[in-house]
Amino acid sequence: MSSTTAQEAILRGVMDRWKSAVDAHEPQRVASCFTEDAVFQGLRPYTVGRQGVAEYYDSQPLGLTADYEVLQTRQLAEDVLLGYLGVDFSFTDRPTLEVTLSVVLRRVADQWRIAHYQVSRLG
Repeated sequence: MSSTTAQEAILRGVMDRWKSAVDAHEPQRVASCFTEDAVFQGLRPYTVGRQGVAEYYDSQPLGLTADYEVLQTRQLAEDVLLGYLGVDFSFTDRPTLEVTLSVVLRRVADQWRIAHYQVSRLG
């Protein structure tokens, strides 16, 4: 993989699956976007592994949706990709939460998955 276009396509493929599962409030499907040993840092203490990801998203309110914008991509190694995104989490009963999100994707058996996920609130 050598072009930014190819990197962004991979990132969008993973994040589109993540978004679809978040929007549908399907925590196990969200967790399937992650590696088995993923480090996950939402807006609460971090967890390691898919179970923690599933529990985090299961605790989110119904109606939560995520819209993202790719800000940067970087290839870190042949099977490792960094993505930096702006994400708006929308709720049915409160203002939209604007965050930045860093993800590290890793190719595992020809499937790209999230190995590291860290949300930051700026401002």
